[in-house]
Amino acid sequence: MAGLLLAGTLAGALAPAPAAQAQDTGPRPAGCPAGLPAGAACWTGTDANGAHYAIAIPERWNGGLVVHAHGGPDLGDASDPARSVEDLGRWRVMVDQGYAWAGSSYRRGGYGTRMAAADTENVRRVFVGEFGRPRRTYVHGQSWGGDVAAKVVETYAGKGGPYDGALLTNGVLGGGSRGYDYRVDLRVVYQYYCANLPRPEEPQYPLWQGLRRGSTLTSAGLRARLQECTGYASPPGERTALQQRNLDDILNVTGIPERTLESHLRFSVFTFRDIVHERLGGRNPFSNRGVRYSGSHDDRALNAGVERFSADPAAVRDLSYDSDLTGRVAIPVLTLHATDDPTAFVEHEAAYRDTLRGAGRDRWLVQTFTGEHEHSALSDAEYATSLAALDRWARTGQRPTPRSVAASCPAFDEVYGTGCFYDPGFRPAPYASRVRPRPGGTSWPAMSAAQEQAWSRVPGVGIAP
Repeated sequence: MAGLLLAGTLAGALAPAPAAQAQDTGPRPAGCPAGLPAGAACWTGTDANGAHYAIAIPERWNGGLVVHAHGGPDLGDASDPARSVEDLGRWRVMVDQGYAWAGSSYRRGGYGTRMAAADTENVRRVFVGEFGRPRRTYVHGQSWGGDVAAKVVETYAGKGGPYDGALLTNGVLGGGSRGYDYRVDLRVVYQYYCANLPRPEEPQYPLWQGLRRGSTLTSAGLRARLQECTGYASPPGERTALQQRNLDDILNVTGIPERTLESHLRFSVFTFRDIVHERLGGRNPFSNRGVRYSGSHDDRALNAGVERFSADPAAVRDLSYDSDLTGRVAIPVLTLHATDDPTAFVEHEAAYRDTLRGAGRDRWLVQTFTGEHEHSALSDAEYATSLAALDRWARTGQRPTPRSVAASCPAFDEVYGTGCFYDPGFRPAPYASRVRPRPGGTSWPAMSAAQEQAWSRVPGVGIAP
């Protein structure tokens, strides 16, 4: 171990091997990202499935391991060697707190929650094979990675399993079959007002596809069309009256914040295309039948003119099997979520709460909330606080409360100075209060453990790795 630590410390700038050389390489010493504690040692490698990963061990290692599940999903064809390295730098607070850290870039881009969960478990096994079994192991998931980490908990963390707890931060915890319904609504509402995605003279396609296969539209092209229709990137005084009305109608109907409109639209176009064409063989997992839209200047015209479609039941099954959660949890799970998260709305926590409650497992869940306004990063003091609270729960069996977690944050903030913004009394409204439910879509879990077991016997079920 001492030799490996020294090799990692002396290695040059972190530079993972090219993908062509990246098959089951094993961990190789590499320089650590900037900001990691002095004396930390880092490694990179590629697992047998082609997933790049990064590992770090602090000089004063407490014997614990945090296995990280990143968000997204990224849409590249192959594993991105930079992603796990960037995440290591981004969550260096966990290494600073004395934990070893391991994160996978996943074997490919594109949607696939079970695949990402398997790759997350694989990097844990790589760590154990190289450095030995940690005293305690926690899985951390951020954004879509929250869904991935929750799937890790349900799939690999049974009684006596390798994980001692889970930390889910700003997680997309509504699952795939319901968690993107507000983006389905955005896709059709946007097209009703803007009629430029596609334009009338372009090849037409059903909007549930996100984008037709073979389209050359880029993110820059999408932004240009959004600007053309709404003037979203211009100061209000520079928008035309029609642009302002279009923007107001789209925001009021969908409930999407103006500052993240472009990113949500991008997801409803490019990620939907990946889900439909690349993962589900062109089948439609989305529906807006029975949804009544409101909040526009003319709701009657909107509901009469918006595109409607029904989902293919087999496509719904496969997306649900891949990414919905059963609530089958047997280890402590602590969540941290900004109440004004503009990307993964805080009501995702209500969906997760109701999922565990529906499964009779909510005793394993403690949810904490902060008054922050960001999705991608929360206060380092809060990450450190959350990890300490989870560790104490796992070690002692004493379940924390939102108030006790909040009360312990100032001590960590003395170190990090990033602020403590906990709101111990906050409780998210039901998911259906933020996202228009589809018929039958208000009971949780969206997929029961019995349904998951039954579907698991269907040949080819889910999304292929």
